Amino acid sequence: MEKVWDVIIIGAGPAGLTAGIYTARHGHNTLILHSGKIGGRALEAHMIENYPGFPQGLTGVELMKLFHEQATRFGAILRHETVIGLADAGDYKSVSTRSGYHQGKTVIITTGIQRKQLSVPGEMEFKGRGVSYCAICDGPFFRDKVVAIVGSGHEAVVDALHLTDTASKVYAIPGKKGYSENYPELAALKSNPKIEIIDGHDIAEISGSEFVTNLKLTGGKVERIDVDGVFILLEHVSTSNILVEAGINADEGGCVLVDRNQQTNIPGVYAAGDCSCMGWQVVTAAGDGAKAALTAMKYLKQRQ
Repeated sequence: MEKVWDVIIIGAGPAGLTAGIYTARHGHNTLILHSGKIGGRALEAHMIENYPGFPQGLTGVELMKLFHEQATRFGAILRHETVIGLADAGDYKSVSTRSGYHQGKTVIITTGIQRKQLSVPGEMEFKGRGVSYCAICDGPFFRDKVVAIVGSGHEAVVDALHLTDTASKVYAIPGKKGYSENYPELAALKSNPKIEIIDGHDIAEISGSEFVTNLKLTGGKVERIDVDGVFILLEHVSTSNILVEAGINADEGGCVLVDRNQQTNIPGVYAAGDCSCMGWQVVTAAGDGAKAALTAMKYLKQRQ
């Protein structure tokens, strides 16, 4: 007979690993399914200085290695299997992968999100060396530096203003079509002396030597700007489409909807971390994962 897991966690980023630490430590047999990147997007962080307990900071790889070790120490089982489906069968949940299927009494979704990329020369080469996808995370590394923020959405507008707290100058580059909506913060962005909006241009190339030094532009009069860093804040791509197809409620952007305890609309199914589009930080993802695990364990106890 196929083993029935107490908890199946889909995703092995900060939220998933934290959830696994909690459930496995309390004696619940826990399966964590991942697509090959244990640590998720946190692995891309070249330095994390704001995670409590590490005053000197550490790399994302180092921090996620510790998360991984702690989860396995308590008995969580990690398997490299790509999830392709989820079905609610009442008492049990069925999680389909390319290798087969697994049955669980509860499921915690921690699939994260993926950022759309510019897909221009230099983007991958300078990731972590001047190219960032999180202004809140990496803005402090560019104190008194010149940066650019690429994107036309609300997050790009808000984060451009946020960057003026640390950077000496911010180039706001919404793309050829300009900002997608007339956001309330646009007036503040346009009047901020630290921000220069470059309309009608797209990024053609990200250049530098050891770190980013300039951006090459296309579509307008400006051909190049000198910068120390570039924040790419395009729309995010939901990694939870399969889960939405299973009947789990999500918003228009693909963010899984949860209550204050990380519960989705399906009993016994929870979501935590970036897939619920809250926080966007390792520490908040870990907190979400802990809450989801505690709620799942309460559900399991009530079923006994």
